[in-house]
Amino acid sequence: MQTSLAARLRRAEALAAWRLAGPAAALMLLLLLLPTLAILVLSFTDAELGASEITFLGLEAYTDLLTDRSFRGALRNTAVYVVLVAPASILLGLGLALLIEAQAEGRAFFRSVYFLPVVSLLVAMASVWQYLMHPSFGPINLVLRMLGFAGVNWLGSSDNVLYALAIIGIWQSTGFNMVLFLAGLTAIDRTLYAAAEIDGARSAWSRFRLVTWPMLGPTTLFVFTISVISAVKVFETVATLTHGGPAKASETLLWVIYREGFVYLHVGTASAMAVVFIVLLLVLMLIQTRVLDRKVHYG
Repeated sequence: MQTSLAARLRRAEALAAWRLAGPAAALMLLLLLLPTLAILVLSFTDAELGASEITFLGLEAYTDLLTDRSFRGALRNTAVYVVLVAPASILLGLGLALLIEAQAEGRAFFRSVYFLPVVSLLVAMASVWQYLMHPSFGPINLVLRMLGFAGVNWLGSSDNVLYALAIIGIWQSTGFNMVLFLAGLTAIDRTLYAAAEIDGARSAWSRFRLVTWPMLGPTTLFVFTISVISAVKVFETVATLTHGGPAKASETLLWVIYREGFVYLHVGTASAMAVVFIVLLLVLMLIQTRVLDRKVHYG
């Protein structure tokens, strides 16, 4: 009797659990898993919107990407963008967090000011940056000319456009990284600084090297991961300011995927590129969990 009652209770609990988790699981299946599966299937074909026939290409669809100059250029540009944006935004975010944490007054004000780029609509702010970087009357070039330097064609030159986009990306990401580092700094036990000072760490650099930096390990790992992933996913500034130009110098992975899928309607090619993009993100996550996580001090 008791065994039967216990079994009924377990079934009732399991049924209640499925009722609670069912809607979320169904949404995840419909909005995430099934579209991902569809992209994976289409990536092995030459599917095009409006085409009457679809040919299965198999791995040839991926080998064709290796010879696609546009795709290889987008990979290279994305890698350069990540190398420029991620380290700079992390270092600037950490520096601002340290300055604000050391400031006795005005913390809330400076937090709000530096966090504004995060909450601002990037498409709208891209137009502001377009004005700031205008080669003729942009304030940035006006300041450069006042200092005796020649003006720079920021967005109209294939040599400079990627650096201009990187500046915007750094401006956008620094505030968010700063807030995360501020949270990490707040969680550090202040008695550690007192103990370090007793042991001879009396300079600010010594306290940072011996206490702050090691204790910020988990925060730094998280900031590094999201900064790299965010940089890899750059799209809005490219779509708003450059459309991949000039001379394809600012084409990035997401822009090329968007163009192939929604402009040229090459669904199969866009799907193959999207799969490569997803695999790239998974590799970055694997590096985080398997390599960097081993070097982090969790105190």
